[in-house]
Amino acid sequence: MYSLEEFDTQKTKVLKYILYKKRTENEIRTKFSKEIDEELLNDIIDYLKEAKYIDDYEYIEKMVRQYMILKNMSVKEIEYKLYSKGIDKKIIEQYIDKNREALNEYEKKSAKNIVNKKISSKDKEEIKLYLLRKGYKSDNIELEED
Repeated sequence: MYSLEEFDTQKTKVLKYILYKKRTENEIRTKFSKEIDEELLNDIIDYLKEAKYIDDYEYIEKMVRQYMILKNMSVKEIEYKLYSKGIDKKIIEQYIDKNREALNEYEKKSAKNIVNKKISSKDKEEIKLYLLRKGYKSDNIELEED
């Protein structure tokens, strides 16, 4: 067992890590698993979840908004990025199901942006294959006909 003082000290350390940049539960576990006892870390994470400092669903929403603003990505690419953060597959699927329409619209717009950037340098079939390899659905790829 651990003392309340130890709990507060370690909680503060984890909290500073979270407040610097929003983190997933998995990122926190990975970072602190070697320096904080497992039972203590579990209790800290539970406490921070209750206090809403750790919320993987909210993390997904924030990251997807950032991706949509800053990058051209397929929904598959977004999914893989989220998986790489160690977020539970069920939470990711729940988010994607809930936001499928908006994500498909974003993917169409993203594919169009890439096509417009690459259209002068490559033929349309090459561009389509490129987008398919990046995980775009063929329905979301519109190549302008001459």
